[in-house]
Amino acid sequence: MAAHRKPRQRSAHGTKARTAATIALAGAATATGLDGTGHAEPQLTPGQVKAKVDQLYQEAEVATEKYNGAKEQARAAQQRLGTLQDEAARKEDRLNSARDALGSYAAAQYREGGLDPALRLALSDDPDQYLDGAAFAERVGDRQTAAVARVRRQLREIEQLRGAARVELASLQSRQAELNRHKKTVTGKLGEARQLLSRLTAEERARLAQGGTDRASRASTTGRDALQAPGSATTTAPNSRAAAAVSYAYQKLGSPYVWGATGPNAFDCSGLIQAAYRSAGVSLPRTTYAQIDAGRRVSRSELLPGDLVFFYSGISHVGLYVGNGQMIHAPNPSAPVRVAPIDEMPFAGATRVV
Repeated sequence: MAAHRKPRQRSAHGTKARTAATIALAGAATATGLDGTGHAEPQLTPGQVKAKVDQLYQEAEVATEKYNGAKEQARAAQQRLGTLQDEAARKEDRLNSARDALGSYAAAQYREGGLDPALRLALSDDPDQYLDGAAFAERVGDRQTAAVARVRRQLREIEQLRGAARVELASLQSRQAELNRHKKTVTGKLGEARQLLSRLTAEERARLAQGGTDRASRASTTGRDALQAPGSATTTAPNSRAAAAVSYAYQKLGSPYVWGATGPNAFDCSGLIQAAYRSAGVSLPRTTYAQIDAGRRVSRSELLPGDLVFFYSGISHVGLYVGNGQMIHAPNPSAPVRVAPIDEMPFAGATRVV
């Protein structure tokens, strides 16, 4: 009789050990690559870090302008909602007064409504007075009919106001959700930029910052000299408002960049432009997308101090032209308000505020 061997039982312990070994090997393969060589994240040069940080700042600025636009729309929706609610409250007050008057009239009718007019005449101590009163009641009845119609109309108007308020509330909630999305994008981009900069030594960070400061200082001196050059057609502001806006911008040199800020002590790019012209008595829209349409378009060769200069294909950055190829702008969180050449970013267009 042939002997049948019983299959050998695998221990649970052995299976777990092999599984753990497999996972460990897989992890090692992932960490080292197929050739067994470790692939750490490549070390970026200071120049590469700066390029990446600049890109992140530009992406953050796109999101900042969208945030600014959503914030402006949310504020407008809030104002419209408040107006509708105030109007509805006033109409409800008038409606309540009309209802009270109708209620008093209905109660009086109920108290007197059981007697036939002829019987009330017969029982009256003063028939002449009763007849006068009956004629008055008839006229009052006509007025009450009109009052009922007014109440119904007021009810319809209030319901329409409430419907419009519901629409505005939905719009406000949508804008608030949009605000939160853009805020998350901005803070994420800025946080990533900070992480990249933290890889550099303090000396490398200072060198990068110093390079921008030196360029800004040279540009600031050049820009001021150009503005003060007598008889130069290319450096004369087209009107007193533009001159006042340029003067304000010069006063704000060195102010920090804070996204969403419109002054007086911190700015983002479109916030600086809005504040500069506000100081000159001119109201400009909040965002770069709207500011480019806030005046007359001019070509690059026609630029005069006070013109708004825009950059990137998405019109996501703006500066205030000050003459001699220079502008004052709020660059990004790593640089304060400063003078810079308009050639340092891709030029997208210009507008003269009129």
